[in-house]
Amino acid sequence: MTAPSTVTARSLGLAAAVNARDLGGYRTADGRTVRAGALLRAEALSRLGEDDRALLGALGLRHVVDLRSLDEVRHLGADLVPGLPAAVLPPDAAATLTVPALDGLGPTLHHLPVFSADFDLYVELRRALGSGDPAAVHAALGDGRGAAMMTAMYRWFVTDPVARSRFAAVLRLIVEADGAPVLFHCTAGKDRTGWTAALLLTALGVDREAVRADYLLTNERAAALIARVDPLMAPLARAEAAYLDAAFEEVALGWTGFEHFWQDGLGLTEEHLVRLRRACTV
Repeated sequence: MTAPSTVTARSLGLAAAVNARDLGGYRTADGRTVRAGALLRAEALSRLGEDDRALLGALGLRHVVDLRSLDEVRHLGADLVPGLPAAVLPPDAAATLTVPALDGLGPTLHHLPVFSADFDLYVELRRALGSGDPAAVHAALGDGRGAAMMTAMYRWFVTDPVARSRFAAVLRLIVEADGAPVLFHCTAGKDRTGWTAALLLTALGVDREAVRADYLLTNERAAALIARVDPLMAPLARAEAAYLDAAFEEVALGWTGFEHFWQDGLGLTEEHLVRLRRACTV
Protein backbone atom coordinates (compact mmCIF):
# COMPACT_ATOMS: atom_id res chain seq x y z
CA MET A 1 0.00 0.00 0.00
CA THR A 2 1.43 3.36 -0.96
CA ALA A 3 1.83 6.25 1.44
CA PRO A 4 -0.76 9.01 1.14
CA SER A 5 0.21 11.97 -1.03
CA THR A 6 -0.78 15.54 -0.42
CA VAL A 7 -1.33 17.98 -3.24
CA THR A 8 0.56 21.10 -2.24
CA ALA A 9 2.30 22.37 -5.41
CA ARG A 10 3.17 25.73 -3.89
CA SER A 11 2.70 28.62 -6.30
CA LEU A 12 5.82 30.61 -7.09
CA GLY A 13 3.68 33.74 -6.83
CA LEU A 14 4.40 35.06 -10.32
CA ALA A 15 1.72 37.47 -11.52
CA ALA A 16 2.57 36.91 -15.18
CA ALA A 17 3.05 33.13 -14.86
CA VAL A 18 0.19 31.92 -12.67
CA ASN A 19 0.89 28.24 -13.36
CA ALA A 20 4.48 28.41 -12.04
CA ARG A 21 4.82 26.12 -9.04
CA ASP A 22 7.09 24.03 -6.86
CA LEU A 23 6.74 20.23 -6.96
CA GLY A 24 8.00 19.95 -3.39
CA GLY A 25 5.77 18.45 -0.72
CA TYR A 26 4.39 15.34 -2.40
CA ARG A 27 4.71 12.11 -0.39
CA THR A 28 6.39 9.05 -1.88
CA ALA A 29 5.60 5.36 -1.49
CA ASP A 30 8.51 4.88 0.94
CA GLY A 31 7.33 7.69 3.22
CA ARG A 32 9.70 10.38 2.00
CA THR A 33 8.74 13.84 0.70
CA VAL A 34 9.71 15.58 -2.53
CA ARG A 35 12.21 18.29 -1.62
CA ALA A 36 10.90 21.85 -1.81
CA GLY A 37 12.75 24.31 -4.01
CA ALA A 38 14.43 21.76 -6.29
CA LEU A 39 11.87 20.97 -9.01
CA LEU A 40 10.03 23.96 -10.43
CA ARG A 41 7.55 23.92 -13.31
CA ALA A 42 6.10 26.88 -15.18
CA GLU A 43 4.67 28.30 -18.35
CA ALA A 44 6.58 30.70 -20.64
CA LEU A 45 8.44 33.37 -18.69
CA SER A 46 8.55 36.04 -21.38
CA ARG A 47 6.12 38.53 -19.80
CA LEU A 48 7.51 38.85 -16.29
CA GLY A 49 7.44 42.22 -14.61
CA GLU A 50 9.98 43.58 -12.17
CA ASP A 51 8.42 41.95 -9.10
CA ASP A 52 8.20 38.56 -10.84
CA ARG A 53 11.82 38.77 -11.90
CA ALA A 54 12.84 39.59 -8.34
CA LEU A 55 11.01 36.50 -7.06
CA LEU A 56 12.72 34.27 -9.62
CA GLY A 57 16.09 35.85 -8.96
CA ALA A 58 15.84 34.87 -5.31
CA LEU A 59 15.39 31.16 -6.06
CA GLY A 60 19.01 30.42 -6.92
CA LEU A 61 18.17 28.64 -10.15
CA ARG A 62 20.88 26.35 -11.53
CA HIS A 63 19.18 25.53 -14.84
CA VAL A 64 16.26 26.90 -16.87
CA VAL A 65 14.96 24.36 -19.39
CA ASP A 66 12.76 25.66 -22.21
CA LEU A 67 10.80 22.91 -23.97
CA ARG A 68 9.26 25.25 -26.56
CA SER A 69 10.15 25.03 -30.23
CA LEU A 70 12.50 27.81 -31.27
CA ASP A 71 9.71 29.25 -33.43
CA GLU A 72 7.59 29.53 -30.27
CA VAL A 73 10.46 31.32 -28.56
CA ARG A 74 10.80 33.74 -31.46
CA HIS A 75 7.06 34.41 -31.49
CA LEU A 76 6.46 34.70 -27.73
CA GLY A 77 9.83 36.02 -26.61
CA ALA A 78 12.75 34.76 -24.54
CA ASP A 79 12.52 34.08 -20.80
CA LEU A 80 12.99 37.12 -18.59
CA VAL A 81 14.82 35.36 -15.78
CA PRO A 82 17.48 37.39 -13.92
CA GLY A 83 20.98 36.32 -14.92
CA LEU A 84 19.77 34.06 -17.71
CA PRO A 85 22.14 34.30 -20.70
CA ALA A 86 20.77 35.30 -24.09
CA ALA A 87 20.70 32.76 -26.91
CA VAL A 88 21.26 33.24 -30.63
CA LEU A 89 18.58 30.95 -32.03
CA PRO A 90 19.34 28.79 -35.07
CA PRO A 91 16.68 28.54 -37.79
CA ASP A 92 15.77 24.92 -37.06
CA ALA A 93 12.71 25.02 -34.77
CA ALA A 94 13.66 21.70 -33.19
CA ALA A 95 17.36 22.45 -32.58
CA THR A 96 18.79 22.01 -29.09
CA LEU A 97 20.97 24.68 -27.55
CA THR A 98 22.77 25.23 -24.25
CA VAL A 99 24.05 28.63 -23.16
CA PRO A 100 26.25 28.54 -20.02
CA ALA A 101 25.67 30.95 -17.19
CA LEU A 102 27.56 34.22 -17.54
CA ASP A 103 30.83 34.09 -15.59
CA GLY A 104 29.47 31.03 -13.82
CA LEU A 105 26.79 33.13 -12.13
CA GLY A 106 23.07 32.59 -12.53
CA PRO A 107 21.34 29.75 -14.35
CA THR A 108 22.37 27.95 -17.50
CA LEU A 109 19.81 28.11 -20.31
CA HIS A 110 18.83 24.93 -22.14
CA HIS A 111 16.60 24.89 -25.20
CA LEU A 112 15.33 21.32 -25.53
CA PRO A 113 12.41 21.63 -27.94
CA VAL A 114 9.79 18.89 -27.78
CA PHE A 115 8.49 19.60 -31.23
CA SER A 116 6.97 17.92 -34.24
CA ALA A 117 5.33 19.53 -37.25
CA ASP A 118 2.50 17.02 -36.77
CA PHE A 119 1.74 18.47 -33.33
CA ASP A 120 2.58 22.14 -33.74
CA LEU A 121 -0.58 23.28 -31.99
CA TYR A 122 0.54 26.88 -31.79
CA VAL A 123 1.08 27.22 -35.53
CA GLU A 124 -2.26 25.53 -36.15
CA LEU A 125 -4.04 27.89 -33.77
CA ARG A 126 -2.39 31.01 -35.14
CA ARG A 127 -3.36 29.95 -38.63
CA ALA A 128 -7.00 29.24 -37.73
CA LEU A 129 -7.53 32.23 -35.46
CA GLY A 130 -5.59 34.60 -37.68
CA SER A 131 -7.95 33.88 -40.55
CA GLY A 132 -10.85 35.38 -38.59
CA ASP A 133 -13.01 32.63 -40.06
CA PRO A 134 -15.08 30.61 -37.52
CA ALA A 135 -15.36 27.82 -40.09
CA ALA A 136 -11.55 27.50 -40.15
CA VAL A 137 -11.43 27.20 -36.36
CA HIS A 138 -14.18 24.57 -36.45
CA ALA A 139 -12.41 22.67 -39.22
CA ALA A 140 -9.24 22.54 -37.13
CA LEU A 141 -10.73 21.78 -33.72
CA GLY A 142 -14.42 20.96 -33.96
CA ASP A 143 -16.24 17.62 -33.67
CA GLY A 144 -13.71 16.25 -31.20
CA ARG A 145 -10.66 16.98 -33.34
CA GLY A 146 -9.06 19.17 -30.69
CA ALA A 147 -9.23 16.49 -27.99
CA ALA A 148 -8.09 13.81 -30.45
CA MET A 149 -5.09 15.95 -31.40
CA MET A 150 -4.15 16.38 -27.75
CA THR A 151 -4.48 12.67 -26.96
CA ALA A 152 -2.35 11.78 -29.98
CA MET A 153 0.31 14.25 -28.87
CA TYR A 154 0.57 12.69 -25.41
CA ARG A 155 0.96 9.26 -26.97
CA TRP A 156 3.67 10.73 -29.22
CA PHE A 157 5.52 11.96 -26.12
CA VAL A 158 6.10 8.27 -25.32
CA THR A 159 6.34 6.59 -28.72
CA ASP A 160 8.65 9.04 -30.52
CA PRO A 161 12.36 8.40 -29.86
CA VAL A 162 13.35 12.06 -30.30
CA ALA A 163 10.63 13.26 -27.94
CA ARG A 164 11.74 10.68 -25.37
CA SER A 165 15.33 11.84 -25.73
CA ARG A 166 14.35 15.43 -24.93
CA PHE A 167 12.45 14.45 -21.80
CA ALA A 168 15.36 12.22 -20.80
CA ALA A 169 17.75 15.14 -21.22
CA VAL A 170 15.71 17.18 -18.72
CA LEU A 171 15.82 14.33 -16.24
CA ARG A 172 19.60 13.98 -16.64
CA LEU A 173 20.06 17.70 -15.99
CA ILE A 174 18.02 17.41 -12.81
CA VAL A 175 20.09 14.43 -11.67
CA GLU A 176 23.33 16.30 -12.35
CA ALA A 177 22.01 19.38 -10.50
CA ASP A 178 22.02 17.21 -7.36
CA GLY A 179 19.14 19.01 -5.70
CA ALA A 180 19.97 22.54 -6.86
CA PRO A 181 16.89 24.34 -8.28
CA VAL A 182 15.92 23.48 -11.85
CA LEU A 183 13.00 25.21 -13.58
CA PHE A 184 11.46 23.61 -16.66
CA HIS A 185 8.68 25.03 -18.81
CA CYS A 186 6.96 25.13 -22.18
CA THR A 187 4.42 27.68 -23.43
CA ALA A 188 1.37 27.01 -21.24
CA GLY A 189 3.16 24.91 -18.63
CA LYS A 190 0.63 22.15 -19.20
CA ASP A 191 1.53 19.49 -21.76
CA ARG A 192 5.29 19.10 -22.27
CA THR A 193 5.84 20.50 -18.79
CA GLY A 194 3.06 18.32 -17.40
CA TRP A 195 4.55 15.12 -18.81
CA THR A 196 8.00 16.07 -17.51
CA ALA A 197 6.54 16.62 -14.04
CA ALA A 198 4.64 13.32 -14.26
CA LEU A 199 7.85 11.47 -15.16
CA LEU A 200 9.72 13.11 -12.28
CA LEU A 201 7.07 12.47 -9.65
CA THR A 202 6.58 8.88 -10.79
CA ALA A 203 10.34 8.26 -10.69
CA LEU A 204 10.46 9.68 -7.17
CA GLY A 205 7.76 7.24 -6.05
CA VAL A 206 4.72 9.52 -5.91
CA ASP A 207 1.51 7.57 -6.51
CA ARG A 208 -0.43 7.94 -9.75
CA GLU A 209 -3.39 9.66 -8.12
CA ALA A 210 -1.18 12.49 -6.85
CA VAL A 211 0.69 12.69 -10.17
CA ARG A 212 -2.64 13.13 -11.93
CA ALA A 213 -3.79 15.70 -9.36
CA ASP A 214 -0.65 17.76 -9.90
CA TYR A 215 -1.23 17.63 -13.64
CA LEU A 216 -4.86 18.76 -13.30
CA LEU A 217 -3.90 21.58 -10.95
CA THR A 218 -3.17 23.63 -14.07
CA ASN A 219 -6.93 24.01 -14.53
CA GLU A 220 -7.21 25.65 -11.11
CA ARG A 221 -4.14 27.88 -11.41
CA ALA A 222 -5.01 29.04 -14.94
CA ALA A 223 -8.80 29.08 -14.48
CA ALA A 224 -9.20 32.76 -15.36
CA LEU A 225 -7.29 32.30 -18.62
CA ILE A 226 -9.12 29.09 -19.53
CA ALA A 227 -12.51 30.75 -18.90
CA ARG A 228 -11.80 33.27 -21.65
CA VAL A 229 -11.00 30.62 -24.25
CA ASP A 230 -13.41 29.87 -27.08
CA PRO A 231 -15.22 26.54 -26.38
CA LEU A 232 -13.66 25.01 -29.49
CA MET A 233 -10.22 25.73 -28.06
CA ALA A 234 -11.01 24.39 -24.58
CA PRO A 235 -9.57 20.91 -25.29
CA LEU A 236 -6.22 22.57 -26.04
CA ALA A 237 -6.33 24.96 -23.10
CA ARG A 238 -7.35 22.53 -20.36
CA ALA A 239 -5.44 19.71 -18.73
CA GLU A 240 -7.53 16.56 -19.08
CA ALA A 241 -6.88 13.34 -17.19
CA ALA A 242 -7.49 11.39 -20.40
CA TYR A 243 -4.48 13.05 -22.04
CA LEU A 244 -2.08 12.10 -19.24
CA ASP A 245 -3.61 8.63 -19.00
CA ALA A 246 -2.97 8.14 -22.73
CA ALA A 247 0.75 8.74 -22.20
CA PHE A 248 0.88 6.25 -19.34
CA GLU A 249 -1.10 3.77 -21.46
CA GLU A 250 1.62 3.98 -24.10
CA VAL A 251 4.25 3.31 -21.44
CA ALA A 252 2.30 0.20 -20.38
CA LEU A 253 1.93 -0.94 -24.00
CA GLY A 254 5.61 -0.68 -24.81
CA TRP A 255 7.36 -1.56 -21.55
CA THR A 256 6.82 -3.99 -18.70
CA GLY A 257 6.80 -1.24 -16.08
CA PHE A 258 7.97 2.27 -15.31
CA GLU A 259 11.52 1.25 -14.40
CA HIS A 260 11.79 -0.66 -17.69
CA PHE A 261 10.60 2.49 -19.51
CA TRP A 262 13.10 4.56 -17.49
CA GLN A 263 15.98 2.40 -18.66
CA ASP A 264 14.93 1.21 -22.12
CA GLY A 265 12.64 4.05 -23.21
CA LEU A 266 14.50 7.00 -21.71
CA GLY A 267 18.01 5.54 -21.72
CA LEU A 268 18.53 6.31 -18.03
CA THR A 269 20.20 4.04 -15.53
CA GLU A 270 19.46 2.69 -12.10
CA GLU A 271 22.20 5.00 -10.83
CA HIS A 272 20.33 8.00 -12.30
CA LEU A 273 17.21 6.88 -10.45
CA VAL A 274 19.03 6.42 -7.14
CA ARG A 275 20.73 9.82 -7.45
CA LEU A 276 17.46 11.53 -8.35
CA ARG A 277 15.68 10.09 -5.31
CA ARG A 278 18.59 10.91 -3.01
CA ALA A 279 18.84 14.52 -4.21
CA CYS A 280 15.16 15.38 -4.58
CA THR A 281 13.48 13.72 -1.60
CA VAL A 282 13.87 14.14 2.15
